[in-house]
Amino acid sequence: MQTLNRREMMVAMAAVAALGGAAQAESETVLAQSKVYRFNDLPVVPRDHGQKDQSVLDGTLATGEALEVHETTLPPGQTPHAPHRHRHSELMLVRDGLLEFNNDGRLERAGPGGVFFVGSNVLHGVKCVGDVAANYYVIAIGRDRAVRPVSG
Repeated sequence: MQTLNRREMMVAMAAVAALGGAAQAESETVLAQSKVYRFNDLPVVPRDHGQKDQSVLDGTLATGEALEVHETTLPPGQTPHAPHRHRHSELMLVRDGLLEFNNDGRLERAGPGGVFFVGSNVLHGVKCVGDVAANYYVIAIGRDRAVRPVSG
């Protein structure tokens, strides 16, 4: 058996990493085709406390970014879950109702047309604070596994 030098080992490790990434990409849905998603055709997933989620899409763009989109209906006084952090970034677009956004401990409110941006690893959460249910879309961009650092 031949011993690899450090350079050869690094080339081999890069090749293995590339193959692993390719295998992951093959198992994911590639979102390369334009499509219309009709609201009434979206599957409804009931959650705790009257919350309902409707998945729109989940996959990887042709340019490599992971993308997941869903709509949540949240009854008055409810939260979908406790404040949390994750590596991916999110946009939350308020369609109906009034939401309170916990942005790393700062509370801000927005109604229809409001947009919340959640940066990577920022503590966040939402709560329906109006008298009627809130409907909002979540657009998650990126992955929760390790990512390359951005130089800058």
